Amino acid sequence: MASSIGFRLARLPHLWRSILDRRLAPLGLTQTRWVTLYHIWRLGEGHPQCDLARVIGVEAPSLVRTLGQLEEQGLVERRACDNDRRSKRIYLMPAAMPLLEKIDSVAQEARAEMFAGLSPENIEQLDEWLSLIESNGLAIQARDQETPVE
Repeated sequence: MASSIGFRLARLPHLWRSILDRRLAPLGLTQTRWVTLYHIWRLGEGHPQCDLARVIGVEAPSLVRTLGQLEEQGLVERRACDNDRRSKRIYLMPAAMPLLEKIDSVAQEARAEMFAGLSPENIEQLDEWLSLIESNGLAIQARDQETPVE
């Protein structure tokens, strides 16, 4: 049983994004675009592109292309950083807000459906367990990075 937990945990993000992709398709946003918009909104405006890439888990060139597409749609704006003109900071445009509210609404509805049958206490316990598993994984990763590979 325990050996299948990792596979199930790995499958959930793909399932989640697939559900959201299908439900957000009528908005005309690709997964890359809605994920980027949503992260900008959650992270807060004015963060450097490199921070956004790190949070999303993509390479900078991929993010630059996506941000360019979102700029063309009038949803985001990139501005040069005051103290480093080479660095760009990301800002949402007013046109993005109705879209983000719809994305958030769809995500909340899907989340409620995915958590059907779980009590608020179950969800809180699950969150605690996932935090513990993540902490253990991060500790293993840090320890492994300190130990040379033979």
